[in-house]
Amino acid sequence: MPPGLLVSAPASGSGKTTVALGLLRAFAEDGLAVQPFKSGPDYIDPAFHRAACGRASYNLDSWAMGEGLFSAVAATALGADLCVAEGSMGLYDGVATQGLSGFGSSAETARAMGWPVLLVLDVGGQAQSAAAVALGFAAYAPDLRFMGVILNRVASPRHERLVRLGMERAGLAVLGALPRRGELKLPERHLGLIQAVEHPDLDAAIAGYAAFLRAHVDLAAIRTGAQGGVRARPGALARPPAQRVALAQDEAFSFAYPHLLEGWRAAGAEILPFSPLADEPPDAGADLVWLPGGYPELHAGRLAQASRFMNGLRAHARTRPVHGECGGYMALGAALIDAGGVRHQMAGLLGLATSYEARRLHLGYRRATLEQAMPGHAAGTALRGHEFHYSTILEQPDAPLARVADADGAPTPETGSRRGHATGTFFHLIAEEP
Repeated sequence: MPPGLLVSAPASGSGKTTVALGLLRAFAEDGLAVQPFKSGPDYIDPAFHRAACGRASYNLDSWAMGEGLFSAVAATALGADLCVAEGSMGLYDGVATQGLSGFGSSAETARAMGWPVLLVLDVGGQAQSAAAVALGFAAYAPDLRFMGVILNRVASPRHERLVRLGMERAGLAVLGALPRRGELKLPERHLGLIQAVEHPDLDAAIAGYAAFLRAHVDLAAIRTGAQGGVRARPGALARPPAQRVALAQDEAFSFAYPHLLEGWRAAGAEILPFSPLADEPPDAGADLVWLPGGYPELHAGRLAQASRFMNGLRAHARTRPVHGECGGYMALGAALIDAGGVRHQMAGLLGLATSYEARRLHLGYRRATLEQAMPGHAAGTALRGHEFHYSTILEQPDAPLARVADADGAPTPETGSRRGHATGTFFHLIAEEP
């Protein structure tokens, strides 16, 4: 495996995405083949990673993935010069109950891969005290390699000097100090960052991050400090659910995990993309239609009027399977009520009715045991995934698809549903349990 590093932080919102994108682009500009990764469940950041360095980014997840799949995903880096991974939430944040190979923290990913941690520290509102925070993170897990810190949102040269004094006293390497610049913040909406395809000038923005890091970060020291050495074992990333898969792909439906799609292709499946927002029907020769998650609530009016898409979807479902995840699940339902209270008719293949008028966050890992078969998985199969949405179920009259629980085993009411050839879930599939 090539050497690598993991960009993390004490908490979300510290600037690690901006730093990760800047590093990916800067090293790619220097002629390195850089393999990006995302630690934990996330379907937005990997698309930004790919835009930054030109290589597909893959999720490494110690809660949802067994050791075999984790290693197979890691093996996507073989042939690269350097790995740059972005953590989720805070460095040590995970769940209480162990999953297939861990608790889901970014620290576990770094430890499993032999990567040192580059800590992005928001030093706004503090000076020497920032060193106590960084020292705590470096000492919390003595077996975790710690590269150093990048100071973010530095207010002035005097502020930087004070923070550096504290870091020197704590024996911590400062690998960069980023002045406070509001324009470097990526646009967000209710699920976090906007999608990469929606950014008005993404390439210029990422180039700006790279230039900013070149001016304020010791890229040579970071490159030299990258480590690794674990042996990744290439293997199957995922079994395809069908031979010819019509996959919805546009701004309303884009949350498909790269390791699943790559696994389907590697196993010989043909993926046939189409755009519901462009009123394109799924390929008539497809064996399966798959609607991934996304933001259908932002485009509900257009989807309701997309007659060619809806009619093609219904025609397919009369004889062949259709599956939807989260946003795709809502689109297969009877109705979707948007944030303004407007009711939009959806495909009606399931009886599900959902609303964004009164938002409530549903977030966390999910373990689902199928009570009925879904495409690619037999009844009785246990699946690992995660849920992340703000919609509320108003009606769910169909038979439940699965028994679903959170990471600690507590049952959740979002069981998914099945009617005829149509199935849907609120959880995003990551892996089948080995």
